[in-house]
Amino acid sequence: MKKFIILSALLLSYAGVYAQKPDMKPKPHTLAHHDSASSPMGGKNDSVPAPVVTHHHITIDGKTINYTVTAGYMPMKDKDESVKAKIFYMAYTADGESAGKRPITFVFNGGPGSSSIWLHMGAISPVRVHFADDKGNQPAPPYTYGDNENSWISFTDLVFIDPVSTGFSRTVKGVDASKYHGYSEDIASVGDFIRMYITRNERWGSPKFLTGESYGTTRASGLSGYLQGTYGMYLNGIVLVSSVLNFEYIDVTRGNDLPYALFLPTYATTAQYHNKLSPELEKLNVSDLAKKVETFSLGTYSYFLMKGDEASAQLTNAVVDSINYFTGLSKNYIRASDERIRDDRFFKELLRDEGKTVGRYDSRYTGEDADDVGERPSYDPSYSAVSGLFNGVFNEYVRKELKYKSDLPYEALTNVWPWTFVENSYQDVSETLRKAMTENPALKVMVCCGYYDLATPFCNAEYAVNHMGLRSYVRNNIMLTYYNAGHMMYVTNADDAKLKADAQKFYQSAVK
Repeated sequence: MKKFIILSALLLSYAGVYAQKPDMKPKPHTLAHHDSASSPMGGKNDSVPAPVVTHHHITIDGKTINYTVTAGYMPMKDKDESVKAKIFYMAYTADGESAGKRPITFVFNGGPGSSSIWLHMGAISPVRVHFADDKGNQPAPPYTYGDNENSWISFTDLVFIDPVSTGFSRTVKGVDASKYHGYSEDIASVGDFIRMYITRNERWGSPKFLTGESYGTTRASGLSGYLQGTYGMYLNGIVLVSSVLNFEYIDVTRGNDLPYALFLPTYATTAQYHNKLSPELEKLNVSDLAKKVETFSLGTYSYFLMKGDEASAQLTNAVVDSINYFTGLSKNYIRASDERIRDDRFFKELLRDEGKTVGRYDSRYTGEDADDVGERPSYDPSYSAVSGLFNGVFNEYVRKELKYKSDLPYEALTNVWPWTFVENSYQDVSETLRKAMTENPALKVMVCCGYYDLATPFCNAEYAVNHMGLRSYVRNNIMLTYYNAGHMMYVTNADDAKLKADAQKFYQSAVK
């Protein structure tokens, strides 16, 4: 039985997780009306607080955009017609534009167990946290925020969704929250939310997009099939930020050799960033280094891994030399690791001689443990660098600016384990996405990759896309973009600006 570990608000477990088989369709929920007021989760089982509506403006590229924010709940009903859960959302809609023509984007993060706080407050809404510097470091509290000049509100309306048990979303009294904790259950509840929001706000005529980060990319891919197959809702586009479509590709364990090859290029870019490579490699730009290492990793190294115990001494020596060359790790350490470097060990080993560890979500960040022995770091410095900032700012913003009052704690990241999957197979949603793109050849996908992301490495995303089995005319609908950043590539203003520019270009291609 695999052991699942949640390390942060955005993502995944170190171990592989299991998934629903492609032919097992999530069953839809029924959604209730949200037209009565009460305390956020109190009162009658079917009572829902009225949404809170506020009005704002922002100037982007010299143009003033007036927009409305709606913060509230969408109730979820079951077959007995009583409310079982209430999903919290925050919708940003531009004023004075035809709602039937303007694109609408549904946004969520991952975990599982994460709210939408990260993409909301760090990347694409009209507000953004203030970092301490242009490297994305966290300032000293109290924290502040301001207008986001890189907001996507300039070309799409935005609806941020917090799945059940995250953010302010909860089940009602007497309903077991675990009924929503699973791949199928999550797809059904989020998909049904989207269908009802579209229906009630008369947005069936709008171009429709999904944006998900980390496990949110798994959710978005699953939703492409669910919305299309269950409701006939065809999407224009999906943005996958730091993606994982097949969990086999990131399950760095004995017996599954593929991830060792897919992680190695990011080990190299990380080592280069921390000046652990030869002058010859240090002078390369990060994209050229990535390509150079991928050639070895998907060629000679993959062949070596497939040979297993039958690999010759000559081949083994060549692989040890190359891994040492591309990572700076000692040859003795590489041999002792059986030429297979686990990610959690890499975090600790790369800068051990300096008494430092490197981050998982962003390997540019460093931390320090109580001592310098052991295999794994005691915490992820790249998560610690953003957690307090995002939580502090959101709780200030939602109450002060959006006037949304609730005594509930906002669950930026919560424990939703055990997360239900079908056993004996890795979770793989690439087939769901392939089928949706094939049946809807107008569907376009943007895949965003960070060169310093050691949770969902860029080579993993490329490998997944290259093994979807798409016809060439459909494969051309996939756009891969790269950033000199980690999992949250938007923590620096430069990369957030690039993300916006890439997204705007993508939307233009997806809306004819």
